[in-house]
Amino acid sequence: MKYLHLIWAALFRSKTRTFLTLLSVVAAFLLFGMLDSVRVAFNAGGSVAGADRMVVASRLSITQMLPYRLLSQIEAVDGVEEVSYAAWFGGIYRDPKNFFPNFSIGPDYFDLYPEYRIAGEQMAAFEADRTGAVVGRALADRHGWKVGDTIPLQATIFPRGGDNAWPLTLRAIFDVADSKRRGEENQLLFHWAYFDEANDYVKGKVGWYMVKLTDAGDATAVARAIDALSENSDHETKTQTEQAFNQAFAKQFADIGLIVTAIMGAVFFTLLLLTGNTMAQAVRERIPELAVLKTIGFSNRSVLMLVLAESVLLLVLGGAIGLGIAAAIMPAVGAASGGMIQLPGVPGQTWAVGLALMAAIGVLVGLLPALRAMRLNIVDALAGR
Repeated sequence: MKYLHLIWAALFRSKTRTFLTLLSVVAAFLLFGMLDSVRVAFNAGGSVAGADRMVVASRLSITQMLPYRLLSQIEAVDGVEEVSYAAWFGGIYRDPKNFFPNFSIGPDYFDLYPEYRIAGEQMAAFEADRTGAVVGRALADRHGWKVGDTIPLQATIFPRGGDNAWPLTLRAIFDVADSKRRGEENQLLFHWAYFDEANDYVKGKVGWYMVKLTDAGDATAVARAIDALSENSDHETKTQTEQAFNQAFAKQFADIGLIVTAIMGAVFFTLLLLTGNTMAQAVRERIPELAVLKTIGFSNRSVLMLVLAESVLLLVLGGAIGLGIAAAIMPAVGAASGGMIQLPGVPGQTWAVGLALMAAIGVLVGLLPALRAMRLNIVDALAGR
């Protein structure tokens, strides 16, 4: 672009003002990149095609429990290699602020999760202890727990013998093989048999089933067969990928799409006012210079396009930097989510929306100053210098 040097010089005429405005744009699009990436991740992963490990949960709500008797029926479905189960417990440790995922599990749970590494003697101790518990390395380090410690969980949903106390003995600590999934180490697991026997209200119920397939290519057919087992019953199921299940679980707490829209609406409205004021002030300070450009032959349209290009360049430069930073840090955010969301970076959909927003906001905030520059009268502008 032959006028790029003019646009660049005009943009950085006041370096301090441009730098501060640029930082605001970077911050806005960094926030947009992170939040919209999470939104896209939560809306993805619904297909079971190609999945070799799936979750069977209630079609109505993941808070609805399923009968234990489904276990043998699911195991009998062609294409199912192994099945285990779990139930959400929702206990707290000393203070609600210490919340971490905790649930009871079936005896074959860790067979389905070979990526969870546990020492053989610790696994044997856990299996032998009715009130034993397994925690992830990160959670154990956070609270200073070691094997043999008693963890006094307090029930928030399921009392035991009229009391909320559920003391568990830490028998094993697991590590996750994949460093990107270290967030999954922030959970506590204990025996479903103990939970089923000791809780006051729920008997013979599990929260969900985990299913390992003999062939990932049969995922869709197996999912349909499993869901057909409880069709037209009071416990209809929905078989889905682990990622889709985790996303559905998180959506029970908040509408991610609505939250992202509300936050970004406020952020971009503020950005609109800020950058609009910056461009208006920049053009106002350069009225004599714009008049000189017209004097030496620049047309009204050329001046209009120069100011618009300056505005768009400011937004694109700051927005691209913000999205780039978001792309660099999102894998760490995904890892910290405990596998709930898979975030290798900023998805293409977010980049496309972000670039469109940069261009739209750039044109919007630059339009009025650009029209003022286009309508500028040379004599009046130079006379007032």
